[in-house]
Amino acid sequence: MEKTLPPIPVKRYFTIGEVGELCGVKPHVLRYWEQEFTQLRPMKRRGNRRYYQHHEVLMIRRIRDLLYDQGFTISGARNKLQELVQGERDRRKAGEVPLEGVEAIEIDQEEFDAAIVEDSAVSAVAQTADLSQLLHLRRELFEIRELLSVGR
Repeated sequence: MEKTLPPIPVKRYFTIGEVGELCGVKPHVLRYWEQEFTQLRPMKRRGNRRYYQHHEVLMIRRIRDLLYDQGFTISGARNKLQELVQGERDRRKAGEVPLEGVEAIEIDQEEFDAAIVEDSAVSAVAQTADLSQLLHLRRELFEIRELLSVGR
């Protein structure tokens, strides 16, 4: 079931329909998973409407991967998810900052600048208008990365 999932938009809350589309799962399956996975607790508002946050969408994708792609049973996926959550808690207690995927992003500032300037998907007008914002954002991101790497 090698289906590429769409990127998760930057939003605070997602409806059950949006989550279903983002994760490739029907809404009734999401409601069932709520019963089976105690870590999955979307906020409920008027009329019992469910609103999921970004971390819950990621968790649903992980559950989907365990069940559909890796072939776990519900019980096995529940246990594996609990192991992952416990491992994250242990790392947090040990003082580690959970930074999934940060190690995979190894690019220096010059490469980043070149990628911004050479991006052919962005028009020249948009490049000049947004370049100062992107460079400011770049500087902030590299400063944050430096701060986070100091504790390692």
